[in-house]
Amino acid sequence: MLSIIFRDEHLVAIDKPAGLLVHRTPIDARERRFALQMLRDQLGCRVHAVHRLDKGTSGVLLFALSSQVGRALSAMFAERQLGKSYLAVVRGHPPAVGEIDHPLRRCFDPDVAGGEAARASVQQAITRYRRLATIELPHRVDRYPSSRYALLELDPLTGRQHQLRRHLKHIAHPVIGDATYGKGAHNRLFRTLFGCDRLLLACAELRLEHPVTGVALTLTAPLTRDFLRLIERFDWIGALPRPWLPGAAGLSNRAGAGTAG
Repeated sequence: MLSIIFRDEHLVAIDKPAGLLVHRTPIDARERRFALQMLRDQLGCRVHAVHRLDKGTSGVLLFALSSQVGRALSAMFAERQLGKSYLAVVRGHPPAVGEIDHPLRRCFDPDVAGGEAARASVQQAITRYRRLATIELPHRVDRYPSSRYALLELDPLTGRQHQLRRHLKHIAHPVIGDATYGKGAHNRLFRTLFGCDRLLLACAELRLEHPVTGVALTLTAPLTRDFLRLIERFDWIGALPRPWLPGAAGLSNRAGAGTAG
């Protein structure tokens, strides 16, 4: 059963686990479990997906309960009227704060009109980040005698496909566990030392104005147990914003949070 963060008569937000697709796609034709179908069966009503999280990414995933609200939310995402914050464990020690302004070519997506032709276009993409914590492990990877890692808070100002993962690869700080854009040697180290075989990327918070009531909502999802176990092992727990800790899912108490509609 999916964990519900927020629900009223217009919206429902879940805490999507890593490894779950949002909906059916030809890219992963063998998969039989989808958040959209599972939530529909769980609630006993139709739900409408308004944005995506990659299969390997966990965290806040928002759905509409009517096509009208779905269109309004889709427009808000397209017009950048929502705020999103992610947490990621990355290779290396990036600067304390930074902004990645790097256009991205469209990924091929058989679900999007235009197919191969659409892939030729390049889109503006901007990500801001803040370094929350760092660690250096006494293990050799590649040519270095030790390995450095960092915990980042990421705020994508645009919503391009795989934007965070591609932007972090661009600055040479890929997300740990990323089999497509990451570094295999570092992924294997985390698998061997910590039993971690997931993408260490999570949508921790979604901020928006309710499309019907106008109430300001701040929806939060605390880190899953497997992600949190690693944070605790690295002694990074004190670096996490309080609403993202276990037991804090739902509407947070951060500035701007509203009440359930």
